Amino acid sequence: MARTWVYPPEFLESLAGLGLAPTASTPPTLVRDALNDLYRYELRRERDRLRAGQVEKSAYLDIVVALRKKYWLLSFQIPAWEAICGHETPDQP
Repeated sequence: MARTWVYPPEFLESLAGLGLAPTASTPPTLVRDALNDLYRYELRRERDRLRAGQVEKSAYLDIVVALRKKYWLLSFQIPAWEAICGHETPDQP
């Protein structure tokens, strides 16, 4: 059995907004890892802006909360991604 992945429209919409476009052959592990890398990059960028004085400390919490909402798909662990997106298809002769 070949493994294909069917990403729900909500996932695809959120991922597209972040520049990610998984296909049926893209494993959820790879997509989630890329998403996590983007999230960490943005968090570090905002932390650096805070340290440089470009962002007020009082506003930083709101920025972090907004990033968590933007990256809501990270609230699902890998097994959940695989359960949600998993779909077995028979091998083609």
